[in-house]
Amino acid sequence: MQKKNIFQILGPGLLWAGAAIGVSHLVQSTRTGAIYGFGLIGVILLANVLKYPFFEFAPRYTVSTGESLLQGYKRLGNWAVILYIILTVSTMFAIQSAVTVVTAGLFSNVFNLNIDIFYWTVIILFISSLIILLGKYTLLDRSIKIIIILLAVATIFAVILAFTKDFNPNPEFSKHFEWNIADIGFLIALVGWMPSAIDISVWHSEWILAKKKETGYLPKLKEALLDFKIGYIGTTILSVSFLLLGALVMYGTGEEFSDKGVSFAGQLINLFTASLGNWSFYIIAIAALATMFSTTITCLDAYPRVLTPATKLIYSKAKKKKSLLPILYLALLIIGTLIIVKYFMTSMQLLVNIATTISFITAPILGYLNLKVVTGKNMPQENRPKKWLLILSWIGLIFLTGFSIYFLIWKLM
Repeated sequence: MQKKNIFQILGPGLLWAGAAIGVSHLVQSTRTGAIYGFGLIGVILLANVLKYPFFEFAPRYTVSTGESLLQGYKRLGNWAVILYIILTVSTMFAIQSAVTVVTAGLFSNVFNLNIDIFYWTVIILFISSLIILLGKYTLLDRSIKIIIILLAVATIFAVILAFTKDFNPNPEFSKHFEWNIADIGFLIALVGWMPSAIDISVWHSEWILAKKKETGYLPKLKEALLDFKIGYIGTTILSVSFLLLGALVMYGTGEEFSDKGVSFAGQLINLFTASLGNWSFYIIAIAALATMFSTTITCLDAYPRVLTPATKLIYSKAKKKKSLLPILYLALLIIGTLIIVKYFMTSMQLLVNIATTISFITAPILGYLNLKVVTGKNMPQENRPKKWLLILSWIGLIFLTGFSIYFLIWKLM
């Protein structure tokens, strides 16, 4: 087999990064810095470390066995696949709505058109659906590399310039994290999607197989892990960068982020122009739009992509060559998203908090399934996780489970 260069290897891991770098970074990380300053950098780094094994297990298992994580779940029993379907269906509408509304807010602000957020949502979902149905995996694979590089360069450059400016937060408006109701709720929402929901480990697995189907090449374990690590480290750097930007420009100013999509989008872009200058408006606008639009497309592509094989694994009659399941799931996702945005969305931030909190509570369950799969009998011994990675995964499970139980008890009291 001919040796692949780095650009041919990169793909599924960057798609993973494209799904992760969105609301969690542009919204949650930036708000964290603006509200708490530098105080929660450690939390962001800890979340990235503790969740790392559960995301890494996806490429490790898929390239080692040639199977998707879903097939690994099937080996545990139908209950595991059914559980995944239930968790996915229970979260996908809130997650897709949150991602799409943030994207709609950016479009509305940048183009300055007097169009209701709901209609922007309709337009974005329509265009995204066309791209998915016509372009399939290849277009996603090619576009995400350019988008992530553009956003990364712009963000890091903005942070560097922000450090050169005076940083004198007003003590009257300088808030520190406290273990009260509001701050704990914020923390849960932050960690829920930091760096992302563990659900997308299954997406990553399916993208690897999709690339194999289109290129005829299944990467070696080292190649797949390199692709993943580049994306993972990149998302970690950007999450800290957005926090720093929010802290350096907004912390201690008395200014707060709006919970309205359009207003928030304007404030987000102003963070960059305040550091780089007004000349950078269009560069930043394009980068932010491209990032959120790619996240919207990625999520819209992923849910039907994972639910279709999951359904086929437990319902044998669905195993047909030309199944309509992907289109049916896509239509269901779009309809559900539009219903939430039209009738149940009171504020962008509330929608984001609901979606991220659900992801936090379900994280230990999906993390445990991934651990069971990657240590299963069909996993080649030489490709199984090293002892340090297994220890880290158990520490992560204990932390996520304990914090989830604490949160649920705290909510019920």
